[in-house]
Amino acid sequence: MIKDFVQKALEEDVGRGDLFDLVGKNSLASAKIICKDEGVFAGKAYVQALCKMNYLEIVFHVNDGERVHKADVIACVEGESKAMLRCERTLLNMMQHASGIATNVAAYKNVLEGYALKLLDTRKTRPHLRVFEKYAIRCGGGNNHRMGLDDCLMIKDTHLQTIDDLREFMQEARAKIPFTCKVEIECEDVAFAQFAMQCGADIIMCDNMSHEDIQRVVAYRNSHFKHVLLEASGNITQENLLAYAKTGVDAISSGSLIHQARWLDFSMKITHKTLL
Repeated sequence: MIKDFVQKALEEDVGRGDLFDLVGKNSLASAKIICKDEGVFAGKAYVQALCKMNYLEIVFHVNDGERVHKADVIACVEGESKAMLRCERTLLNMMQHASGIATNVAAYKNVLEGYALKLLDTRKTRPHLRVFEKYAIRCGGGNNHRMGLDDCLMIKDTHLQTIDDLREFMQEARAKIPFTCKVEIECEDVAFAQFAMQCGADIIMCDNMSHEDIQRVVAYRNSHFKHVLLEASGNITQENLLAYAKTGVDAISSGSLIHQARWLDFSMKITHKTLL
């Protein structure tokens, strides 16, 4: 999957062919990838795949999930200069994008230090980039929510509008979905969260609830359905994250981990060349 993603990313940039290949001479070159920012690095697995496909040797000095600083040499690259230049933008884009997400996640995790709960992403990912962006979430220390519609039956408010009898629906779902699949139900108030647990939900999403209401849901769960997992979601930011953590939920999910991440800045510098 990584190989296919990287190939498509490069093809998008190269198009019908790099015009630089038509002029000048090829050479053996060495280059350094330098960090121009502060944050958490991610993207190593994808960059390695890109380099391997283009016969470039790369040696990393940092691993996914490690902190990086301005002027740090992230990696050294060797190979044919034209191949290196052809890959430059794609290579940097992948590192910058993934590292931006990882850095954002790490900042959230820092707020949650001391709390035994999971920080989850969402399906609010860019088209065709879900696997890549969720990989970056893990590099930053977060956990993935579901990857798509096929690994957990999640009943959101829009789904609920099409369901006449939730108890009956849950019975049918248990008979038809895979044995290992969980069912998560989105709830906007305490009463419905309690009802959803009674109907057999495995996970309750407390969506856009006040902290006080979430605490009431937690207390009800602890007394009646200890096996049910509770997730807080809805307009959660780094600034209000701690208040949600204090409610006692098992997980907090936030789309802002991805869609509000700022790319980190890296650059490639040619350090040596020898004509072939």
